[in-house]
Amino acid sequence: MKTTIAVLLLSLLRRTWRLRIIGQVPQRGIIAFWHGEMLPVWALLAGQDAVALVSPSRDGAVLAALLECWGYRCVRGSSSRGGKSALEQLIEHARAGRLVLITPDGPRGPRGQIKRGAVLCAQHAGVPLFWCRVRCRWAWFFRRSWDHFMLPLPFSRVTVDISQPISIPHDATDEDLARFRHELAERFAPSV
Repeated sequence: MKTTIAVLLLSLLRRTWRLRIIGQVPQRGIIAFWHGEMLPVWALLAGQDAVALVSPSRDGAVLAALLECWGYRCVRGSSSRGGKSALEQLIEHARAGRLVLITPDGPRGPRGQIKRGAVLCAQHAGVPLFWCRVRCRWAWFFRRSWDHFMLPLPFSRVTVDISQPISIPHDATDEDLARFRHELAERFAPSV
């Protein structure tokens, strides 16, 4: 019952947001964004037959219900539970030409630290990585949560900035990928 109410309320709230896009919405590839900025990105790409990585936790079940209502296919897994199987499924979806959405600092943080999944998925699928940043002046920020979760208020103007495609070399070593993740974390560091 609580899940149904949450899905209904967030779906209604989403319809009031005025989304502005900077950049190009890709047709395929990996889209990465910070856990705390997830709702506007999910809202922007709803209904596009995209694939979402969602935690296997109880909170993840609520998010999965919301995303399925918004037209996403959900793959359940995280860095600590079911990660390998989830990554394999995401790579298959990306190779098939679907957009794959991942919060690389989720589901438990630390905030602003990129785990390996999004970068590995782009590398192994041979698709570009795109980074989304969200800005919204009229939002409620949950500063006590690890991710400083952003909930845009009704009728907010929300800007989603999508980066140019970022290529991950197929022959990059583990050290190269670690350095690359560090550079991405600095370049797209959370601002709030």
